[in-house]
Amino acid sequence: MAEKKKGKKNSSVSTQQYLDILEIKDDVVVMRDGTLRAVLLVSSINFALKSEDEQNAIISSYISFLNNISTPIQIVIQSRDLNIDNYIEYLKVKEKEQTNRLLKIQTAEYIEYIKELVSIGKIMNKKFFVVVPYSPFSDKHKSFLAQLSETFKPATILRLKEAKFNKYKESLSRRVDSVASALMSLGVDVKQMNTQELIELYYNSYNPETSKNQLLVDINKIQVEQ
Repeated sequence: MAEKKKGKKNSSVSTQQYLDILEIKDDVVVMRDGTLRAVLLVSSINFALKSEDEQNAIISSYISFLNNISTPIQIVIQSRDLNIDNYIEYLKVKEKEQTNRLLKIQTAEYIEYIKELVSIGKIMNKKFFVVVPYSPFSDKHKSFLAQLSETFKPATILRLKEAKFNKYKESLSRRVDSVASALMSLGVDVKQMNTQELIELYYNSYNPETSKNQLLVDINKIQVEQ
């Protein structure tokens, strides 16, 4: 029994060593290697409804954006089943408040119709993110084999002192402003995600099934015992 417990413990520790995120604070994701990430939530464009001239203008602007951007970015599209639980609860409240019997029946039928529509239609909710990184280190001197070897090794924890963190964050903020400005020129809305939103984003990404039933607590409501 002792050997089994020991094995499980070692397995757990080994798994934790491969997690890339060290902490999330001040609207920034701090990676275990000391680099930083900011995440921008970007709205979409209904390209199909645009005229041909508008479509050509959007394509031209996007090409210009890619050619002129001076920092590496990651574009992520996240698809999730459309969650209408809050809307269904709202309708159920309205159903109970109805005094007219016919309207009450119609509301109940509408609730079932919406549920079935989402279930059968497999309606997805898409969100678009742009990840802006900042690294104070340079890997130019490292060979390709060295970089490849590091990819398969557990991440090394590098804790940042507050002064360094603030300095790096300023550099990251300048990159974020530059990328956000370029994106807005395409006609989309851009918002930098705050700490709570980042925690929820990564929690939902790593735990897609659990997150449906177990919501996170607002970090501002968490009480730390002294």
